[in-house]
Amino acid sequence: EFPTVCGRVSFFVNAGLKLITEIAKMRAFTELWDELLAIRYGVEDTKLRRFRYGVQVNSLGLTEQQPENNVYRILIEMLAVVLSKDARARAVQLPAWNEAMGLPREWDQQWSLRLQQVVAYETDILEFDDIFEGSEVMVARTAELKTAATDEIARIDAMGGAVAAIESGYMKQALVEANARRMAAIESGEKTVVGVNAYTDSELSPLAVGQDGGFLTVEAEAETAQLRNIEAWRAARDQAAVDTALDSLQAAARDGANIMPASIACAHAGVTTGEWAGTLREVFGEYRPPTGIAETIEPADEALVDGTRKRAATVAARLGRPIRLLVAKPGLDGHSNGAEQVALRARHCGLDVTYDGIRLTPAEITASAQDSAVDVIGLSILSGSHRLLIADLINRLNKAGLGNLPVVAGGIIPPADAEALKATGVAAVYTPKDFELTAIIAAIVELVDRQVEKVT
Repeated sequence: EFPTVCGRVSFFVNAGLKLITEIAKMRAFTELWDELLAIRYGVEDTKLRRFRYGVQVNSLGLTEQQPENNVYRILIEMLAVVLSKDARARAVQLPAWNEAMGLPREWDQQWSLRLQQVVAYETDILEFDDIFEGSEVMVARTAELKTAATDEIARIDAMGGAVAAIESGYMKQALVEANARRMAAIESGEKTVVGVNAYTDSELSPLAVGQDGGFLTVEAEAETAQLRNIEAWRAARDQAAVDTALDSLQAAARDGANIMPASIACAHAGVTTGEWAGTLREVFGEYRPPTGIAETIEPADEALVDGTRKRAATVAARLGRPIRLLVAKPGLDGHSNGAEQVALRARHCGLDVTYDGIRLTPAEITASAQDSAVDVIGLSILSGSHRLLIADLINRLNKAGLGNLPVVAGGIIPPADAEALKATGVAAVYTPKDFELTAIIAAIVELVDRQVEKVT
């Protein structure tokens, strides 16, 4: 049955703007998977050796400045995974043009869907065999990527395999380093991003005007309504069946048995995701993976970093210790790139940084701020829940006697929300347009300095 299992394996891949390289990347994926299954595992059926994958194009590359340009970026990134028939995606997920500004509206989502439909039904891309077969350029680039990937696989094998590479922090650190190189290239101008560090003169985008600002704003009442829905759901179910199902789940987890049957029973009984996960946490605890923010990448502008480091050292001398920054990600979004880069640059500038990864509650952040005796909190939120989460955190900080602790917010935060956050006491708000990381850290250092002056 092993070949059949291989035929059911699927992957989720990201696609970027380097069109030729992205096509070659997916051809390399396809060839490597086919060779791995044929040679290492002896799968003979070529259909079962197909590399099956879905793709999300690169939301990380979307810009808040001149957001209309994102439409072109999304199209190019989609073409990278559909042009080559032998390496074509089975499913494509496109972001909306305005995701660097806020949550997409239904119309924005429809626009992305229509792009897929135009390519599928109005072009002839799907009607021909692989147009890159025999291309010397594509063959050479694919071979180059396969060699690099094979070398990386060998490196991970030497560490003891993928699990060991994850537990040691190697994999996460490699991802953080790659993004740090990308950010440094943008800051230095080595990598051109139209509308961000080049060709920045722009007329006001007509797509971003109007009463809603060009994106969806979630009303605060949405959370209250959802809580009422959950309460009604729990009130209507058979609580005895729920308790029995959860007890069976806990027993299976504690005994090392297969938890799938118990999980299915939980679903039939009406157990919520939170209850299911909470039961497993009681048995296994909560896993916190390595964050990958070891200081390894030199920033683009070392002179600016050096100036910020000296300024931080001056403030540290007044404190009697380095400035302590807590970088935290409240909420459920898993996009940690921004938080990681801020933490990495802050460490490079001489700050003592605490960063525990994603999905922290306001209560956990408050406790961490107390335990680490931090001087400033930096929050990264991309889920659209910034107003509720930050209000909750500030309320908890006040109750804990930390009301004077400066709070800085970053993420997908609309201008009106930014002003509202500042009115509630948030010291500064940064959005994707603020790509100069050292300038952000310098501003945080000055913020702490002003706070020290107030205290002394």
